[in-house]
Amino acid sequence: MVDGDCALCSWGARTIARHDRSDVFRFATAQSAFGRSQLSANGLDPDDPDSWLLVDGETALTGSDAVIAAGRRLSSVWPAFAALGGVLPKAAREPLYRLIAKNRIAWFGRGDLCALPDAALRARMITR
Repeated sequence: MVDGDCALCSWGARTIARHDRSDVFRFATAQSAFGRSQLSANGLDPDDPDSWLLVDGETALTGSDAVIAAGRRLSSVWPAFAALGGVLPKAAREPLYRLIAKNRIAWFGRGDLCALPDAALRARMITR
């Protein structure tokens, strides 16, 4: 789940869609009924989503863990960036993630994940 109103989150989802050669990732916005239910079920506030939620089978990851797990499954430079991020202890990387998440709209602006998505992203959207 990603914040569909956040430019940084929208960029992240589009980047994942472009580099997901295995076609495993699907996206839902935090504002959708499905997204809200998934956020609530995993202990996140659907009215103030300050974290990405990555659900992989029975495992749910949030924050920097979710970003690193996604990066490991992508092509191009993303697995290397994920490996670098994974070297940092969670106690060091999670506060940085939270700082960015709390300020994402102020720093990166608003963006609409659903506004004219390209075909690769449109095929991955969960809209229920």
